Amino acid sequence: MILRHLLLPDILDLVESGRLNDVREFLAMQPAPEIAELLTALEDKDRVLLFRLLPRHLADEVFSLLEPPFQNLLLKNMAQEEVRHVLSGLSPDDRTALFEELPARVTKGLLGLLSDQDRKQTLTLLSYPEGSVGRLMTDRYVTVEPTWTAAQALAHLRQVGTDSETMAMTYIVDDKGRLTDDLRLRKIILAAPETPIAGLLDGHYAALRSFQDREEAIQVFRKYDLYALPVVDADGILLGIVTVDDILDVAEEEATEDFHKLATVSPLQVSFKDATLGLLFRKRIGWLVGLVVVNIFTGMGIKMFEDTIVAVAALVALMPLLIGSGGNAGAQAATLVVRAIATGEIGSDDWWKLLLREIGVSTAIGLAMSCAAFFLGWALGDLRVAIVVALSMTTVVIAGSLMGTVLPMLLNKLKLDPATASVPLITSMADILGVLIYFSIANAVLRFVHLPTT
Repeated sequence: MILRHLLLPDILDLVESGRLNDVREFLAMQPAPEIAELLTALEDKDRVLLFRLLPRHLADEVFSLLEPPFQNLLLKNMAQEEVRHVLSGLSPDDRTALFEELPARVTKGLLGLLSDQDRKQTLTLLSYPEGSVGRLMTDRYVTVEPTWTAAQALAHLRQVGTDSETMAMTYIVDDKGRLTDDLRLRKIILAAPETPIAGLLDGHYAALRSFQDREEAIQVFRKYDLYALPVVDADGILLGIVTVDDILDVAEEEATEDFHKLATVSPLQVSFKDATLGLLFRKRIGWLVGLVVVNIFTGMGIKMFEDTIVAVAALVALMPLLIGSGGNAGAQAATLVVRAIATGEIGSDDWWKLLLREIGVSTAIGLAMSCAAFFLGWALGDLRVAIVVALSMTTVVIAGSLMGTVLPMLLNKLKLDPATASVPLITSMADILGVLIYFSIANAVLRFVHLPTT
């Protein structure tokens, strides 16, 4: 943030005055995340120029921190040899993430710039299903032999560790490549030099499956609180590792996608700042038109009870209060349930318990709100209106809350994204139900409750 907000004008002045060596020396002393953020704030021509001023080792790290649209722009403006170097400097998982975002024609051309080993590795990762753990993993990990001593293991780590994505965890495999255990680096460091690695193992480890959904991987990382997790195939063969920085990116993407769906916006594949007018229109119009169609049923419900409305006009004045309360209660319940499902707090075994609890909670809320509604109805109408409003408030709040609880659970049971049970959708459905409940109760009360005449 410091580079972007405080030093950006000074850096641009140095560039315009041709003092590129000064810019190069200054950038070489800055952390890669700060430089990456600076590049995103520049115009295209300045972004390419500053990137080319970076030392090669720093350029590789900065490139891996940029979002795919910025990476693609840099690649388009680099010479073939520059592109080759940048791509070879990326970790396998970062390279796969870049290729996922590029058109097939561009990806095919870039694959031709890679070495045979990197090309084979990239194609292997791209062969895994989109959204799977296999596309996140890297093969840059370290294994140690259980027969080694701690001193031998440390010597091995010093020799091969420079190519590893992380050395926080090391792995033990058998002669067939099957994962048998993992070991934290601190255990090796703190052990006496002559301690055998086998004596440090406990036989317990957590692993991801290569075809496992990446959303499930988030829960595994949260459960075991590790910096990296190994990835194995169906036979237990160690294929690679996934590090927590990749999982944090996934968690952010999934949370953003859920927020978009809860607001009935189709997920954006670019940042909101870079989204075009046309893209935002396409992502939002479909749901809004759909909700218009849904809300037609609200009008039809009101039309069905036209005679009741004519008989007691005060019912119309109180209608927004009733149906709004049902929609709000449903939106609250849906938001809580969708988030709980997303974070793994609840599963299918918890549904009946949650449903019973929601009945109790929504009943208490409905009764509390009905007290205020009763007096409001009496003030705007008469005793019959007060009774209608009080009974309707309790019923509508309970119905809206249960709808907001059940719909996300049902979608999750059907293997659909529970976030599709968006707040506007729940609200619209609760509106329809609220109108039917409200005027049905009004019909019954007006028919059977007669006020004494004076």
